[in-house]
Amino acid sequence: MTDAGLDALENRVGHHFADASLLERALTHSSLSAGGRVRDLERLEFLGDRVLGLLAAEALWRRYPHLEEGDLATRFNALVRKETCAKAALALGLDALIRMSPHEESAGGRRKKAILGDVCEAFLGALYIDGGLEAARRAFDLFWAPNLEALSTAHRDPKTTLQEWSQERKKGPPRYEVVASGGPAHAPAFEIEVQVEGFAPARGEGRSKRQAQMAAAEAFLIREGVWKEDD
Repeated sequence: MTDAGLDALENRVGHHFADASLLERALTHSSLSAGGRVRDLERLEFLGDRVLGLLAAEALWRRYPHLEEGDLATRFNALVRKETCAKAALALGLDALIRMSPHEESAGGRRKKAILGDVCEAFLGALYIDGGLEAARRAFDLFWAPNLEALSTAHRDPKTTLQEWSQERKKGPPRYEVVASGGPAHAPAFEIEVQVEGFAPARGEGRSKRQAQMAAAEAFLIREGVWKEDD
């Protein structure tokens, strides 16, 4: 992470941080936080998730005045999902600026959707704390706003898609099992395996069981050629 890279990011989003430590924290992965010596992104991620939720809900409310609550909720979920945040992180150039351990980087951390999504949310949280909602809105307007229609309608829920796919083949509903769990209370981690009769299982990771189930279902769909990698 270089000063030039940070300057370019600030120019891109139109906000220069008064408190540079906020930006540093937003870009610091927990793999550098052993023993709490480094203040990482997780608290900012918690806040940024809510900031994104507000901005997404407002954008949908203004763009689609005739949609019912249920239709708005479906579109909202697509806008705030971790995979969408990961794409936003790449579009904003956050991936090259993440501070992480050498081990995590060698494991492909800069391309992991979960990490990219977390960093994106933390960045929105940092923008909000340093510059208010309008600073966060400018970042939102760079990625989400121009792609609002495509982002809010393209997503198919992976669990629902896998269940329909499995039942069409008379395999019954997929089965999900927790194979590992850990992490501190404020940042739990789960690994879940999905099983469909007659097929090799697939696994996914997430901060909640639901998120890990979604990741496992998506991994299964990609492996079986039902989805493409960037769906």
